[in-house]
Formats: sequence, C-alpha cells, structure tokens
Amino acid sequence: MNTLVVVSHPYPEQSKVIKAVAQYLATLENVEVRNLETLYGTDINAIDVAAEQQAYADKQRVVYLYPTHWFNITPMLKAYFNAVWSYGWAFGPGGDALKGKTLLAMTSAGANQHMYSAEGLIQSTMAEVMTPMKANALYVGMKYAEPLVLFDSMDVDAERLAAFKAQVAAALK
Repeated sequence: MNTLVVVSHPYPEQSKVIKAVAQYLATLENVEVRNLETLYGTDINAIDVAAEQQAYADKQRVVYLYPTHWFNITPMLKAYFNAVWSYGWAFGPGGDALKGKTLLAMTSAGANQHMYSAEGLIQSTMAEVMTPMKANALYVGMKYAEPLVLFDSMDVDAERLAAFKAQVAAALK
C-alpha cells in the first residue's frame, strides 16, 4: 500500500523517537516521507500547498508522525492542515481527494500512560486527546486507524524504541 508520511517536530534537534521512526519509515518500500520542518522550517506561510496536495495523489494511506505537543498536534502540523486540506480539495464540492484513504496517527508523549487516563492529571485518554485528528479524518471521508503511541518518550531506551518500530512495521503491513 502506497503510504505518505507527514512528519512534524517543533524541536527536531531534541527529537529521539520521531527522528528515529521517520528515518526507519524512509527505508521502507512504497513510503514517501515529507518532514515539514525540513521542508519549510517554522514558516507556516512557506508551505507549498500544491506540492503537498500532489504528494497524496497515489497514496492509499497517510501517516502523521509527531510528538504530542501540549496535548495537541504540533503548530506546524496544524498550519499544514489549515493550508493543505482546503475547501474543494479535501472537502466541499468536488473535495474528495482524501476520501477512502486511511489516516494513521503515530505520536510520542513525554508523559506516562497514567497521565493520559481518567485517573491521571489531565483526566483524558490519548484517544480523547486525539479526537480532533479522528474528526478530521471522518469529516473528509478517510478511514481512521487506531493510533500508535509511545509514552514516556523522553526516557526511551533502545529496546523500547525497537519495540515501537516493530509496532510501526506491523501497522503498515
């Protein structure tokens, strides 16, 4: 299945998990990786909408790879959605470019899984935190796959990172 991977990390020099997973994904067959900060820096106005929309053309699955940033997607990824998922392309009259494709979110979280639970500090699960991503997918006619999450990402060791990459590989089969 042809896959587009859109990567965003607001602090790429500090990235352990996102950088490693993006590098791994780039080695896979039928996978195109587009790193927003590599392409555009932090300039939300620099996003090449036509090029980004074209990247979806022959893809059946789209992966968004990012760290959970203040219980949300990254600022650059939000700007990307605002610019690229436009009326008439992603939704609205004639806007069916994403219809039928699968959306898979892969994220890392610095906090532990308990933080993202009904009993935790934020009293919300990661699934609840990711509700906007699910809503985006369903709104434009995409299939929403169960997200992949690596908790405690700031303390990740080689073994846990390898296990997460194995989860990534299994999700892409």
